Amino acid sequence: MLNRNLHRLLVAGASLAALSACNGANDIASPGAGGNITINNPPAPTPSPSPTPTPTAKITAASGCPTIADPQGLTDDGTITNPNTGSYRVCTLPARINKSITLPYIQGVVYQLGGRVDVGTDGGPTASANDTNVTLTIEPGVIVYGGTGVSWLAVNRGNKINAVGTATKPIIFTSRDNILGLNTDSSSQQWGGVVLLGRAPITDCKDTNATPGTVGCERQTEGAISDALYGGASNDDSSGKLSYVQIRYSGYVLSQGNELQSLTLEGQGTGTQLDHIMSFNSSDDAVEMFGGHPRMKYFVSVGAEDDNLDTDTGVKAQLQYVLAIQRPGIGDAMIEADTDNSAQTDIPRQNTKLANFTFIDRAPNNSDQATMLLRGGTDYTMVNGVVSSADNSCLRISGAQTASTTPDANIDEAGAPVFHSVVMACGTPPFIGGDPTKSAADNANQPTNADVAAIFGSGSNNNDASFTLSLVNLFIDGSNEQAVTAYDPTQLGSFFDKTDYVGAVKDANDTWYQGWTCYSSTADFGGGESECTALPIYTS
Repeated sequence: MLNRNLHRLLVAGASLAALSACNGANDIASPGAGGNITINNPPAPTPSPSPTPTPTAKITAASGCPTIADPQGLTDDGTITNPNTGSYRVCTLPARINKSITLPYIQGVVYQLGGRVDVGTDGGPTASANDTNVTLTIEPGVIVYGGTGVSWLAVNRGNKINAVGTATKPIIFTSRDNILGLNTDSSSQQWGGVVLLGRAPITDCKDTNATPGTVGCERQTEGAISDALYGGASNDDSSGKLSYVQIRYSGYVLSQGNELQSLTLEGQGTGTQLDHIMSFNSSDDAVEMFGGHPRMKYFVSVGAEDDNLDTDTGVKAQLQYVLAIQRPGIGDAMIEADTDNSAQTDIPRQNTKLANFTFIDRAPNNSDQATMLLRGGTDYTMVNGVVSSADNSCLRISGAQTASTTPDANIDEAGAPVFHSVVMACGTPPFIGGDPTKSAADNANQPTNADVAAIFGSGSNNNDASFTLSLVNLFIDGSNEQAVTAYDPTQLGSFFDKTDYVGAVKDANDTWYQGWTCYSSTADFGGGESECTALPIYTS
């Protein structure tokens, strides 16, 4: 349970963010379209409000910035004031961190990204003696913010981040407006985000003559003005650790049509530890995974304005315990997955495995036309899922290769998407094949709606596309969900835990999401967390 020494203070004010639209998986991101949309979801039980915080004395800015190991040091940029929580010493990181450093938690200190901040220097697609081997360590409770819209953190190949918070003192990456107390529950697009650049295999090589999935295949982070390269052939590569971390109000436009998301995982290997991560109000995706073999558990996405899980360029991701909740009327798909960006024959082919997930889709008429979009020849497995999508189709599969039921190791094809113990409440039609906005001729080689329904297999493998939801407090399994026979996720690989329930949250006693997250009008997690518009105050 929570450390009750964590005091919450509410912040008032307003900030409006521009929203735009995204098309296709080649974009690192584009925000979803908002508007005055009426939705007709079944009424959910009213969540219990978090307790009203007990007022405490305001924070006083520290007298100076701490000393770090990098000779450049931290720049003391004076103080910044939040009208509700107090004042803070602004300690700005160097544009490039050339020596391993630690950002200590000190009450009255916040750390600023003055623009793009690089952790180490790119070491290329293979490990060598030339690697700078820089590690950025961030202590529990630390707040790092983007001082300008184009601020973002790039952890280069051959270097690492060690940002490990705790259940009661998470690490927060956020925006300047959040520090100033100007944000509302609809604010977004105020800084870049966190980008991890790794050496695991990818496709869509920058050099068109390179062979996908090899050390010769590298990609440039979309929208970055100077090199931010990733890719290689090391499946077990590590960019360090992110644990008990919030990433708020991200998604600034780096170049026309290209935005970062809360968390961008590029060529990540199995050695990178990712768990207990929250994205709040990303103007683009909550997380996008470009290639590699990323592994992640306990992921919470709230208010993403584009996709919640965007996976492409040959990624072989494994994820468990994923809770994604949209703001009413805002957002795109819960899943956008493809693998064929430049050529469908490129290998490795995406093969993502997802277990124990709950998707609360509250954005009708999204551009992907369904809550979950699988296309471009992607392979995908989903088990133990709960999907609430009363106003959208639940599943769209596009592309004959995506729907292929014939495994073929020569082209890294695992067969059609797989579903076990996935229950869904869907709009009409529940399934879409191909692209209904195009002509019959354009859809001639596409799967039909009936093909997609057969692949999902409602009535078999404990799947149900006409499920009656009984979710409590918006996202906690109720009696109907608890009655569903679960699939054993350990059959998907050793990364997965064995579970006996569907969805991300088993029951009221399952509180893995509490304490380290923040709450908002979109989702109140009921554990006394700080409000997302506010900054937490710790007494120790």
